[in-house]
Amino acid sequence: MKIVIINYGAGNIQSIKFAVRRLGLEAVLSDDAEVIRQADKVIFPGVGEASSAMKKLRASGLDAVVPTLKQPVLGICLGMQLMCRSSKEGHTTGLGIFDVDVLRFGVLKAPNSMGLKIPQIGWNQIFNLKSQLFEGIDEKDHIYLVHSFYAPLCEATIAESEYGMKYSAALKKDNFYGTQFHPEKSSAAGAMILSNFIKL
Repeated sequence: MKIVIINYGAGNIQSIKFAVRRLGLEAVLSDDAEVIRQADKVIFPGVGEASSAMKKLRASGLDAVVPTLKQPVLGICLGMQLMCRSSKEGHTTGLGIFDVDVLRFGVLKAPNSMGLKIPQIGWNQIFNLKSQLFEGIDEKDHIYLVHSFYAPLCEATIAESEYGMKYSAALKKDNFYGTQFHPEKSSAAGAMILSNFIKL
């Protein structure tokens, strides 16, 4: 089993690598297109600001590689958002894998109109689970999030969360998966989700 974490200078890559190791497997960090293409599973991380992360992805040429991958790909947090059509953060054009635009919390008055702080930081529940990715996960299990931007509910939504409004906690299209939350920081539930992804 060859697991590759895309290393394009915008990710929480070490914590993901350690999370995979806790499952008894090893992941390789790489920005080499051929190494990524030959992987059995690909993890596309991301932490930070969308436009600068996309610039790094384009500079490496990986913006043209990721959408062509045929094996299971998991985008995490900003990685998932970059797989969307666009993001309001930095008016960023995304990879267009998921046909949805990433918005900022507060534009529609929620959650800040309810006294909820932006960014959302901490544990939240996921529900309406619709994928093998969540096998063994109970409805209302808690996962860990840190974000000011979100993907609205759409055709690709396979899990929801709520922070003054319902939004996509996870997306899927074909072989591409994305989680707004951090499975590598989400305790037992996150470990199960990562394990399910690796078993796909």
